Amino acid sequence: KQWYQRRVRGDDFHQISKLSHPGVQFIEFSPCEKYLVTFSPSSINVTEDPSAIIIWDSRTGAKKRAFHSENPPVWPVFKWSSDDKYFARMTQDSTLSVYETPSFGLLDKKSIKVEGLKGFSWSPKDSILAYWVAEDKDVPARVVLLEIPSRKELRVKNLFNVADCKMHWQKSGEYLCVKVDRYKKILENKDIKYAGMYYNFEIFHMSEKQIPVDTVKIEESVHAFSWEPIGSKFAVIHGDSQSLNVSFYGLKKGQGPEVLKKYERKTANHIFWSPTGQFCILAGLRSMNGVLEFVDTSDFTSMGGGEHFMCTDVEWDPTGRYVMTEVSWWGHKVDNAYWLWNFQGKILKRSSVDKFCQLVWRPRPQSLLSKEQFKDIKKNLKKYSDQFNAKDKMRQSRASKELIAKRQALADAFNNWRDQKIREYDETREKRIELRGGRDMDDHENDGVEEETVEFLVKEESTILQD
Repeated sequence: KQWYQRRVRGDDFHQISKLSHPGVQFIEFSPCEKYLVTFSPSSINVTEDPSAIIIWDSRTGAKKRAFHSENPPVWPVFKWSSDDKYFARMTQDSTLSVYETPSFGLLDKKSIKVEGLKGFSWSPKDSILAYWVAEDKDVPARVVLLEIPSRKELRVKNLFNVADCKMHWQKSGEYLCVKVDRYKKILENKDIKYAGMYYNFEIFHMSEKQIPVDTVKIEESVHAFSWEPIGSKFAVIHGDSQSLNVSFYGLKKGQGPEVLKKYERKTANHIFWSPTGQFCILAGLRSMNGVLEFVDTSDFTSMGGGEHFMCTDVEWDPTGRYVMTEVSWWGHKVDNAYWLWNFQGKILKRSSVDKFCQLVWRPRPQSLLSKEQFKDIKKNLKKYSDQFNAKDKMRQSRASKELIAKRQALADAFNNWRDQKIREYDETREKRIELRGGRDMDDHENDGVEEETVEFLVKEESTILQD
């Protein structure tokens, strides 16, 4: 099977280039969309020359480099730095290979050998790799922050009694949370390997000196974790499946995490933050029948809510003003639809689509404003608001004047037309009288009008009179 991608430009949808890769099943753009990765599982180890994975220049369509795939295959194959300068992959033999662009060669011509390597991820802000290594007998597990390209270890955190780790970067790159699944006892020769599970959240403050780390410990099962994309809050859903709690934490420089709000017994198993922060949705998807609650985390007021029965997905638009809830055909074969809400939880549109599968918002480009300009705008927002309100009033006043002038012009045109028709009517008066035998039908005083009386039978009745 031959696969082609026709690349088109969004303004008029004309074709830019055409890429060919036989048997492709997966594609992925780099964060800055400079490069496109295509993966053909059917091409694994078919030839000695690598052909399963190809990286293309997304603007020119040029093939930059091809790679062999792991077997069994892993997708995504590569993880990219935020600026597209580097991309990396982890192999089954605990090797971390970092490549640089635009040469697409191996950084320093050698990979990083890390015994016990289990996972890694890039900072969404800087060229920093975070990876974690499993325990090995008396050697503790550890989380390492590695600067690229210098390979300098910026921070190392040792951890004990670790069953698993999951890394959660805040979208702005200001914080990294490592969720650590910890145990109190290892069970030998059992289906369940660990007993006495509890959970730690290791919070790395990336923008502070020496990257301090705070710890949040939760004894209950953790079902979901989510960072506020822009801000310093995070939310956790925890507890028994029949009694779930939602806790919001806040971070301040030089201080440990603080519990801002705890909701008990909530019908929620997912947290969806607005891309601009502050607002979030506590959602009970799938088995919880699509219960939604819209929360303003500035004061933790519930703005609204509702229920989209059997809801499978929630998608915020990039501006944070609207949000879409979906019942995907991939999750349910009936009642497929998408609903549009505003950020306050008011339903705006319901649309049912047969076999509806997925809806994705178009990404927005990054703002041209710097962080300092954003801070200045927020600081002086009231001043700007007053200016905008004054301009709005001027525009409304101008619009009102324009509307009045337009209406007056229409009225004047009608009156001129009416006066002209009256003059024409008056000029033809004598002609009308002549045509009607000397009778003036415009004389409303009955002069020249003959009156004629006409009688006709309406009803006839017969009455019998008796003596």
